[in-house]
Amino acid sequence: MTDVLLPLSIAVPIVAATLPLALGLRYEDVGWPVAAVTTLGLVGSAAAVALEVYTAGPFDHELGGYAPPIGIELVADELSAAVFLLVTLVSAATLVLSRAIGPRGNAFHSAYLLLTGGLVGVSLTGDLFNLFVFLEIVGLTTYALIAADRSGASAYASLKYLVVGTVGASLYLVGVGYVFLATGTLNMADVSVQIVEQAGYTDPLIRAGYAFIVVGFALKIALFPVHSWQPDAYQRAPDSVTTLVAALVSTASAYALIRVTYSVFTVDFLAANDAITTGVLLVAGVSILAGSGLAVMQSDLKRMFAYSSVAQFGMVAAAVGIADETALLGGVVHLVGHGLMKFGLFCGLALLAAGYGARRVEDLASLARDAPFASGALAVLGLSLVGIPPSVGFLGKWYVSLGAVRSAGATGGVVGIALAAVILASTLFTLAYVARVIEQLYFAGVDRGDAERGVADHGDAGGHADGPARDAGDAVADGGSGDATAPGTVPTAPLVVLVAAALVVVGLGFAGAGFESLLDPYLSEVFA
Repeated sequence: MTDVLLPLSIAVPIVAATLPLALGLRYEDVGWPVAAVTTLGLVGSAAAVALEVYTAGPFDHELGGYAPPIGIELVADELSAAVFLLVTLVSAATLVLSRAIGPRGNAFHSAYLLLTGGLVGVSLTGDLFNLFVFLEIVGLTTYALIAADRSGASAYASLKYLVVGTVGASLYLVGVGYVFLATGTLNMADVSVQIVEQAGYTDPLIRAGYAFIVVGFALKIALFPVHSWQPDAYQRAPDSVTTLVAALVSTASAYALIRVTYSVFTVDFLAANDAITTGVLLVAGVSILAGSGLAVMQSDLKRMFAYSSVAQFGMVAAAVGIADETALLGGVVHLVGHGLMKFGLFCGLALLAAGYGARRVEDLASLARDAPFASGALAVLGLSLVGIPPSVGFLGKWYVSLGAVRSAGATGGVVGIALAAVILASTLFTLAYVARVIEQLYFAGVDRGDAERGVADHGDAGGHADGPARDAGDAVADGGSGDATAPGTVPTAPLVVLVAAALVVVGLGFAGAGFESLLDPYLSEVFA
């Protein structure tokens, strides 16, 4: 009966997305209870699916009772279960944040539920065309959420993402079309069989199909140089939306890249097409360095960590191109860990922005005195992003780097060594900008008394350390978070979630053997 949870986990949030708008015609603020109940149900469903997969093995569900390749198949295996669980947990945690700082409207919660349903669909589908459908659901709702505060800047960022995302989806669909022409099927498992039996790994249609698919995913993941939509989208979206998008949207596309590469085209395709593999590794390496370098140059906090995502997803792409079991393990660990780290980082930034008006690095001056728990969690998450052990950030980078070196030793090439060096250089860049944040939080030496912040006289929410103070309304309008907490405070519920995220990120750093054990069946299958 567990297999029934797969279609229900997709259908329920998509259907529930209609309720806030429908019930909103009669009742105000009905969206949050509907979203909360639905999301809690999804968390339970994800936990049940993960328990079944990791104890009894993978399973699937045939929609309508039609067997694949004719019917549509939903698949729960060691990889998809991890991403499914990540999606539901981060979605639920983001709902806690939005309850405190906004947005709170029924329209927001409808879009939120639709986005969650699309993300779950991406993680569970076993069909190439339905993957496109769910990616489009995710894209369309993300465009709307980015523009949720209706400012001109957010509308521009949303439009930019709309154009780039549409191009990416179109390229992916063209690639799927080429694969369908070569194999006559869209079921992922069946495509992998038909590539061997009908086409072959060097067939021009198969090569072209993979190339279009990878470029399409690169646009959606925001790899350099097709990353330009991401910093604007992260900066201009409402803070709660940025938290959700940064943690899950590009993560879902990166997961899809891993799934399509290893479950559809397989590692043998990569081995037979050195030029394609080299191209993927080249783009990944440039993305790692460029993203880290651009992040160092930023003063706006949201843009800084947006550029860092360009680098972090470059590491996931590198793990895909290396085609080594250890590297792929690192790619999956880094994918999950990055989702948790970026949720925590943007959640922390959202709380400090809402309570203290901190939008830029200099705005963080000595904030650790006023918000010690939020600042401490932010520092821990930043150090995890650097890759300081013990943390899941270190674990992912270690496995990817180890796999890169191993692949170089196996082939006698230098590409793997070069990638390991690039990851090390990126780590130093990451340390540079995270150190700036920590230095401002703890060592800026600024007196943030009531008189300086102007709270007593002006109701200030905490402004620039070196410039004029801003009031709470300005602080909110700057990032479009929709609502503000009381000036100089951090709401308790999302603060608890933030601290929990920091603890989980550190705790997972000790779980290397656990990750290897849980993911070994999937890795053994794709590298058999």
